[in-house]
Amino acid sequence: MNQFIPVEKNIDEELEKIEIHLLLEGIFLHYGYDYRNYAYPSIRRRVWHRVHAEKLLTITSLLEKVLYDSACLQRLLADFSINVTEMFRDPSFFLEFKEKVIPLLKTYPSIRIWHAGCSTGEEVYSMAILLHEEGLYEKTKIYATDINTDVLRVAKSGQFPLENMKKYTNNYLQAGGERAFSDYYKVTDTGVKFDSSLSKNLVFAQHNLVTDSSFNEFHVILCRNVLIYFNRELQNKVHQLFYDSLGMFGVLCLGNKESINYTNMNDYYEVISQSQKIYKKIK
Repeated sequence: MNQFIPVEKNIDEELEKIEIHLLLEGIFLHYGYDYRNYAYPSIRRRVWHRVHAEKLLTITSLLEKVLYDSACLQRLLADFSINVTEMFRDPSFFLEFKEKVIPLLKTYPSIRIWHAGCSTGEEVYSMAILLHEEGLYEKTKIYATDINTDVLRVAKSGQFPLENMKKYTNNYLQAGGERAFSDYYKVTDTGVKFDSSLSKNLVFAQHNLVTDSSFNEFHVILCRNVLIYFNRELQNKVHQLFYDSLGMFGVLCLGNKESINYTNMNDYYEVISQSQKIYKKIK
């Protein structure tokens, strides 16, 4: 029996880049999904993971399978989708948001928030809890979007693993939570389900930051640790989308590894919090 041997360590790097270019171009031309400007090292790792998972030997063979097998395409797109999240991830961010952004939001008669790249929704529910405790949730609509319909289905359900609650409770308390975190969910046979009152003002929808346009004007946009997977050209394109989607004095929240610096939009914002990457549109 022939033993399957990974070959990417020995492949010519220039040939590998050509194969990946053809794969991404084929996906775009045939299906309309555009991953051509994602950060190359990240895409490369995920492409080779899918090559091995499909028991193939080359990226070109993966291209052939993807073009003729839509189920294989979906598996590859799932590999491309980055779904790392948790409740009150980076508690210091939520503390800073509470201190420096909430006072601004309290001046508005209604609030629209866009959480772009929401994954399975833990941070969306975290924001709903924060706004509830600040007395703002009733006048807020949160639009939570992601390219991946599978993670959106999880987010919409509001159901998460019970074993995660200890860590999430600790995050909540570090983020300045004012109640018992367990007040917000009920334990079920399959995990925990967050209270329906938290989801009544949430709208979950599929949206592709690469190809889709603005769909509303927002007071706050959160896109945390998504842009790190895009190259500079695509980052600038998405920053233009966010700029077009924010009202004047709207707030943009990025991840701790991201920055508005060195983008085309740098001069259009002022810093609210450099450490937590929170910016206000001023032009």
